[in-house]
Amino acid sequence: MAAPLRLPWGLKPLGSADYGMDLLDDGRRRYWIRHEVIRGVTPRMLAWWFANLEGEIEIGGRRLNRYRVWHPYDHVHASYARRRGDGSVGPGARIRLIEVLGRNPRYLVDTITHIERLDEGGYVHNPEVLGRTGFARMEYGFESHPQGTCYENCLIIGMAGRPARLPNRLIGGLKFPHEQGLAWIRHNIEEVGMFENFLPGLYAGETGQTR
Repeated sequence: MAAPLRLPWGLKPLGSADYGMDLLDDGRRRYWIRHEVIRGVTPRMLAWWFANLEGEIEIGGRRLNRYRVWHPYDHVHASYARRRGDGSVGPGARIRLIEVLGRNPRYLVDTITHIERLDEGGYVHNPEVLGRTGFARMEYGFESHPQGTCYENCLIIGMAGRPARLPNRLIGGLKFPHEQGLAWIRHNIEEVGMFENFLPGLYAGETGQTR
């Protein structure tokens, strides 16, 4: 991995959000987070961000990769593996993502994820595991707040359906151990907290809008 980026802002602490893990009836694990209000960031900015992960941002006179700025320690690469027919990013598009949760090599994420939903109400995508979707799912919800956005998200590990209980426990423990789920929670709280520092300015600079 490259050295962490030096930025003028720190990371939000784990205790800034509510979080936990639920074991579903079919053996799937659901890791969830309710973040504190993301101040100054609107749902429209968030929907725009996930459709514009590629590119750079200027911070302190330096041009930096914007995906790495989003998490200056753990993020490695983001690009659109497939756009929609009109060149836009939304349901049907795919993203290539590489990140190392907590900078721990055991928690390398190197996947192509399939976008199911992307709008001002939320974002849903399905990462490939062993080259196939259906074993991991990420759901985000955005709700406007007078000071910004209420942001909730979750990561679901395992295949849906009661007959999948045993495979979920076996495969899930091997491919995504519980400790990695906890590392994902910390990583996500840190990256979502970073939005306040850079997203309003980036969005205004590239769209000419402030909300």
